[in-house]
Amino acid sequence: MITSPIWLPATLLAGATQAWRTAIQRRVSHSLSLNAAGLVRYLYGLPFALILLVGYRLAFPGPLPSADPLFLLFCLGGGLAQIIATNLLILAFAHRNFVVGTAYSKTEAVQGAILSFLLMGERLHPLAWAGIGCGVMGVMLLSTGGKRMGPADFIKALGQPAALTGIASGFFFALTAVAIRRATQEVGGSDPILAALIVLAVTVTLQTLMQGGYLLAREPAEMRKLLSSWRVSGQVGLLSALGSACWFTGFATAPVAMVRIVGQIEVAFTLGFGHFYLGERMSRSEVMGLVLVVGGVMLALAGTL
Repeated sequence: MITSPIWLPATLLAGATQAWRTAIQRRVSHSLSLNAAGLVRYLYGLPFALILLVGYRLAFPGPLPSADPLFLLFCLGGGLAQIIATNLLILAFAHRNFVVGTAYSKTEAVQGAILSFLLMGERLHPLAWAGIGCGVMGVMLLSTGGKRMGPADFIKALGQPAALTGIASGFFFALTAVAIRRATQEVGGSDPILAALIVLAVTVTLQTLMQGGYLLAREPAEMRKLLSSWRVSGQVGLLSALGSACWFTGFATAPVAMVRIVGQIEVAFTLGFGHFYLGERMSRSEVMGLVLVVGGVMLALAGTL
């Protein structure tokens, strides 16, 4: 159920911010271990998440909502699921099959729709389901990078490690979205943005403690490398906090699957950045994939009317 129209601009902004953050994060991830690369967005995003919450409270003062006891549990579960999902996605890329790993991780929208129905009873219009399928096909086509890969190629690739970790990554990202939506509901109150910022601050704090504690105990040398990269990592943290604030606002006000399928417009921003800023040429398959993604977003939005 959509409770506020703010979910749409928040989701579109989240997609744009995430594309920007990913481009910058690549600069630091090559020199860090798996866990250190994942910790960048939480450790450096935490100060900005707290600033966003305090700034919003100063701009819009009012009584603080009283969170349900389950609130912290959902924040913890969502934060842990996101850590696992991120690590699995990095592992998928490490298998040297970026195409398959990326394509199957984007089944997150479908898995999110199924999980939100099973766990929360969220139902979608048939047009929204058609939009999800269309968007997933578009992302898969875009992820081929212009190479010819028919349906049989994707099915054959299911047994590859990159595909298995990619699908698992999509599952945990979908689980993250469901947990975060439940956490925002447990916050209560009538302000979905405040609820989203509270969940963001608490979740990122827990993630920093979980993955940061593991890194200190098992990979102290990587922590030193991570801290020395603060100039670039700080930019990743800022964009991560802004993007997550928008994602969480979307989850607080609309069904998980709707937010995720509209959020796939991120690939259009990424492709546009490469074409107009970097001067990269677009292949025919990339144009077709982009049309499918945009068409999927339009179908999903039509299902809400």
